[in-house]
Formats: sequence, structure tokens, C-alpha cells
Amino acid sequence: MKFSRKKYTDETLLSLYESLLRPRLIEEKMLILLRQNKISKWFSGIGQEAISVGITSALDQDEYILPMHRNLSVFIGRNMPFDRLFAQWQGTLKGYTKGRDRSFHFGTNEHHIVGMISHLGPQNGVADGIALATKLKKENKVTVVFNGDGGTSEGDFHEAVNVAAVWDLPVIFVIENNGYGLSTPSNEQFRCKQFIDKAIGYGIEGVQVDGNNILEVYDTVKNLAGSIRNKPRPMLLECLTFRMRGHEEASGTKYVPKELMEAWAKKDPVENFEKYLLKEDVIDQKTIDTIRKKIKKWIEDGLATAFEETYPEPSTERELNDVYAPFDQIVINPSSEKKSEKRFIDALSDGLRQSMEKHPNLILMGQDIADYGGVFKITDGFVKLFGKDRVRNTPLCEAAIVGTSLGLSIKGMKAMVEMQFADFVTEGFNQIVNNLAKTHWRWGQNADVVVRMPTGAGTAAGPFHSQSNEAWFFHTPGLKIVYPSNPHDAKGLLCAALEDPNPYLYFEHKLLYRSVKDIVPDDYFTIEIGKAKLVNEGSDLSIITYGMGVHWAQEILDEMKEVKADVLDLRTLLPWDKEAVEETVEKTNRVLILHEDTLTGGIGGEIAAWISENCFNHLDAPVMRVASLDTAIPFAPTLENNFLPKQRLKATIEKLLKY
Repeated sequence: MKFSRKKYTDETLLSLYESLLRPRLIEEKMLILLRQNKISKWFSGIGQEAISVGITSALDQDEYILPMHRNLSVFIGRNMPFDRLFAQWQGTLKGYTKGRDRSFHFGTNEHHIVGMISHLGPQNGVADGIALATKLKKENKVTVVFNGDGGTSEGDFHEAVNVAAVWDLPVIFVIENNGYGLSTPSNEQFRCKQFIDKAIGYGIEGVQVDGNNILEVYDTVKNLAGSIRNKPRPMLLECLTFRMRGHEEASGTKYVPKELMEAWAKKDPVENFEKYLLKEDVIDQKTIDTIRKKIKKWIEDGLATAFEETYPEPSTERELNDVYAPFDQIVINPSSEKKSEKRFIDALSDGLRQSMEKHPNLILMGQDIADYGGVFKITDGFVKLFGKDRVRNTPLCEAAIVGTSLGLSIKGMKAMVEMQFADFVTEGFNQIVNNLAKTHWRWGQNADVVVRMPTGAGTAAGPFHSQSNEAWFFHTPGLKIVYPSNPHDAKGLLCAALEDPNPYLYFEHKLLYRSVKDIVPDDYFTIEIGKAKLVNEGSDLSIITYGMGVHWAQEILDEMKEVKADVLDLRTLLPWDKEAVEETVEKTNRVLILHEDTLTGGIGGEIAAWISENCFNHLDAPVMRVASLDTAIPFAPTLENNFLPKQRLKATIEKLLKY
């Protein structure tokens, strides 16, 4: 291995050497503890340390790095207290996730690190968001995100690189090419011979380095980072290396040919650099012994402190309280009496525009939302008002954009992501349920994101533009879900969602966009999240519903003049208003739950179960549900009408009243 020190001082070389030794000695200690059954699992980065050390050392301390589970050197290089880091691995309370997550699945803004989740790829979109924030704030910073060679097959990787290329984001996408994805060799993962060739397809620069040569990695990244700070743009950095241990220790390395393992053993980054420094008289054996002794003491001291801790005592209150970022909503009333008639779509546009004025750190992202104004024209004219930095057309890549929204949050910004249709959210599902929803509970980072979801049937748009998919997310702790039924609530709830630092799914029924009107305050205002609204009063039964169901219920009751019913519009689905539900059940003693979503697994099932458990003594009949058929949504209008629950509503009301 050939080293070139260029103009780097002895002090720099010595610092790099010590930074290489730290993770190596930690790993050697971890392998001993693993054999002693004192730790449960270990992902080894032995043989790959030069990449993490070189990159971390080359960056400014306040530049974000998004490492993976084999990048111990990043955490150590950012001077993270070892006792706390070890506590994180052990799952004790002193760790960064309070025992809720393992190894490097955490972040820390103090050290400008955002760790991974087990799903490979999502970290790249988050890196895009961090980089976008630094670019918008003109901070002249670089963001670095790590990938394994196998993980580059994931769609998240491709989406994020493409977004970074289109938006000229200052991101270095690092690929640690170690030849294997767990046990699968490269020739079964991809056909390209080198990853820098992929950069050409994205229209960005690609650079390849010897990932075991600490000086080559350090010098290359130092120069790349300096260039990117002056001219923001993404780069792909391929680091050639090899993993000398198993994917994790239990998996071993029997699948690796012996001669390949022997060849790479000769390229060990620590041993080779140590020999070079000895040859250059930068260090001697006494220096080596002194550094090793110092590091080992640091490790033992950290372990001694960490081992004093036990697993956290369970606290249900603490677990539940940490699901959401703290936020005490203060309802804002309009500043004047001025009101005007607005369609549903106008109210949404009004609320979004006023929120943009109120929150200068709010960024809008979505397909065709800029000059075109979105397919439903909700953001029409916004580019002229706020500019393309804040109203951003996105490529067709929902996963990367939702990830970007989290990255913006990490940098203290707000984001609104428009799904062109709620159906398309499947492309960003992982980012929503595993990143946005869990991040605060895992390591205290809020996700200040509202995902707008044009939803619902009634327009004969078929099975991929008409789904009601709110129940997919209702099951996920950490999310909040809003589903207004009228223009007034549409504006007030949207403004409220955008104020809250927690992640929202905000459902908007497409059929209501231009079909309903309401008198809505012209000024900015908010509505209490989690508060239902009684839109019709009666004593015969309670119809609990939301969205289009509110209008169906009112229409049927207009036909059934003899029936007097409470119609409770939930408005917020997560959290939902249990107090209001109990109040109406206690009043009428008969309950019908109505929603457009399919019956099985719908939100109505949860509400019905809760009523049975908590309001049984008030019931004079079983809780009944009316929902759509358990099929996909058909295209033909006649079939769609048969699918929807409206036509079955009257018969169910009659059945319930006769019980």
C-alpha cells in the first residue's frame, strides 16, 4: 500500500493513527465481551476503519454524517462519550435511545450524527433534507451519508441520489464496496464493475479511492468537501475495501474464499499505516505502546461506568409520553370578524398560504406543485409569492422526499409533502411509519412534517386513485391523522397541523374539493387537534363518522325526517376524541360507525371495540358499522356506487333502531 503524506504534518498523521486505533481496540474488546456473553450482538467494521476515520477527520465538526452499523469510527471520531455509547449498545437508560433501540440506530444533533434504521437506503433521503436545509440557509456545509454496496440496490438510494442531482444538494454519497451484501457476492448484487460508473447516469461526479488507505481517503474527502462547500453539488464516493469479519459475528465468513480473505488481510488499514509511520519516523514503538495504553484505559473506564447500569425500569407513562414531541396547542382565533365563502380547495390553499407567511422555515415539496400549482391547483400562484426555494417541484420519488422532510426537521425546519394522490403514499410508506413516526420516541428528534393526502372515491377514478387508506397509518404510534369534512375545518386543522412539530397525515377528500362551500374566516386561525364536532343533534342514535361520511349521514337523515340522530364528526382520527364519543353514546344508547374505507380492519372496528369496553352499560343495541365492501375500488360508476357504503346506510339505521 502506497501512502502519500503530501503537506500533512506529523501531528495530523499522528491524529489519524490514533483515530484508527480507537475503533480497532474497541472492536477487539467487544469480540472478547461477545464471547463472554456480556454483549448480545456485534457488527464488525474491522478492515474498513480507514473510510470512517478519514471521512470524519476531513469534515468540520458541525457537518452532518449519516453512518451505518459498521461505522463505529464516525461516532468515536465525533468525541462521543464511550460510556454512553456502550450503554446504547447494551440497551440501558444512559444510552441515546433509553433502551428502545440497538447499536447505531440513533442520532444526536450535539455530535451532528444521524444513525440508520435497519431498512437500508432511507438514510439517503434524510441526508438530502439536511443538505437542502444547509443550502437554503447558505451555511456552506457538506453532508455525508454512508451506504454498503448491497444497499445501493434499494430504491431509496436511487431516489435520493437523483433528487440530490436535480437540486444540486451538497451531499457525498459514500459507498463502502466491501464485496458482499451479508453473504451475497457482488456479482449477484449488480452487474456494474465499479460504482463510479453509476454517477454518470445521475449526471454527477464519481470518485473512487482505496478505502483501506487512510491518507488517500482523508485527502480526497478534504478536497471534495472544500469544493462542494464553494459549489454545492452531490458526489458519489466509492471506497474499495473488505469486511474481515461476518456481517455480524454469528454469521461468520465461511462463504468467503480463503485466498480472498488472505489477500485483503495484507491490506489491513491499521497495520499498514502503522508501518508507514514507523518508516517515516512519525512514531516509534514507545509511541505506539503509549497510545494503545491510553486508549485501552479509556475503554476500560467507559465500560466500568456503563456496566454499573442495568436495564431501565419500565415506565408506561414515560414510554407513552415520548411517542410525540411535546406540544401544548394554543388555539388561535381569527384576528377579525372578516369571513367569506370558500370552497374546500380554497380553504386549503388559504390555510397553506397563511402558514407559509407565518412560518418562514416551512418548505413545500411535491410533484408539479410549483408553476403548475399541483394537479388540484391548491398551490397555484405560490411560486410567485414564495419562490422556488420554498415551493419545490420534486422528481417522482415519494420515499426520498419524505426522507428529505425528516432531514429538514433535523435542521429545525418545517416541511409539507403533497402526495399527488393518497394512493401513491405506498412509495413512501417505510419513511413514514419507520422514520417519521418513530424518530422522536427513539432518540428525541421530532419530525415536523405534514403529508397531505388527496383521498377518496366518487370520481370513478378506479383502484389506484380512489383508495381510502387512513387505516394503514391509524395503527402507527407517533403519527397524527386529520380528516376534515368541510372548508372551515380544512383550513383550521391544516394550520394547526403545520404548527405542531409532530408528523401528520392530512387527508383531503377529492370529491369535496369543489363540491362544498362554507363561510370561512379570512384570517389565520387554528382548530383544536383531537377534538370532534357534533354537527347534528338527536336522541335516537349516534352516527360517528368523518370525511365524506359526514355528508352521507346528513343526506340520509334529511330523507328520514322521523329519525333524530347525533352526527359526530371525528375530524381528527389520531388521536380521536374518546370523550365526545362517550358523551354521544351515553346520550342516545345506539351507535352506528360510518366510514368510506373498507369494513375489515377499518378505523370503525377500533372505535366499536373501545365503546364495547368502556360504554357497554350505555348500549341498548350492538354497535353497528357501515363501510365499503372488502374489495378494491372498481372503476365503473355503477360498481363504485355499489362499493361505497352510502346505499347501505339507511337500511342499517333502520335495523339499529328496531333492535
